[in-house]
Amino acid sequence: MAAITAAMVKDLRDKTDAGMAECKKALVEADGNIDAAVEILRKAGIAKSGKRADRVTKEGKIQIAFANGKAVMVEILCETDFVSKNDQFAAYVAEAAERVLAGTSGNGDVTEAAQKIEDENLKALFAKFGEKMVLRRAFRIESAGKIASYIHGGGRIGVVVEAENADDAELLKDVCMHIAVYAPAYIKPEDIPAEAVDKEKEIRAASPALAGKPANLIDKIMMGQINKWYSEICLLRQPWFRDDKTCLAKLAPKLVVKQYLRWQVGQEL
Repeated sequence: MAAITAAMVKDLRDKTDAGMAECKKALVEADGNIDAAVEILRKAGIAKSGKRADRVTKEGKIQIAFANGKAVMVEILCETDFVSKNDQFAAYVAEAAERVLAGTSGNGDVTEAAQKIEDENLKALFAKFGEKMVLRRAFRIESAGKIASYIHGGGRIGVVVEAENADDAELLKDVCMHIAVYAPAYIKPEDIPAEAVDKEKEIRAASPALAGKPANLIDKIMMGQINKWYSEICLLRQPWFRDDKTCLAKLAPKLVVKQYLRWQVGQEL
């Protein structure tokens, strides 16, 4: 009888998305033969095909759930837009977000906990649709301030914003929409790491257009260019999506954006 190791169980799970217990049982029955174990799981209806881990999951949906000053955003991926646009898949993602909100606590990344909560549900969906599905990430916010959100493109982009001094609900929703459209990298210039600013200055100082100019003029030009850069990457400085003659810092000077998340399906994969 072959010894069944944890690595073998993990390998079979990666290939089939079946549960750990099912994988170990199949490996025992197959005397450690991975291919035979895949076949056993397929015959049992636990895995529909082998080597599921080789399939690319770049479709899917993002969903947000709220309750009493708490919010969770989850991203669940699948293989095809056929499934991502399926009403049953959309309903599942919405229900999953609610379960993760109820089943987690605190602030920050709750991906590992969310994956455990949804493991059995994802296996059931896998058996139903025959596609690899992954809860890729989940983030939770608890706030004494205001939380607003926006879902764009049927779940292709999700935005959550936590803010203070935010009594105007419509403005806060507009902030979410602005973030969805313009994808700022930072809230304000002070949030940009010093090394990133130094690198940007270094790049711009090397421009042929500045060659031979007096040092005081170079400094003036550089400051103008850096301020323009701030207006490209900082939420408070970007031209406002409803009126590019102003920005959020001018439009709502008392608004304090504490944090925001902007996720896009398949981002950075």
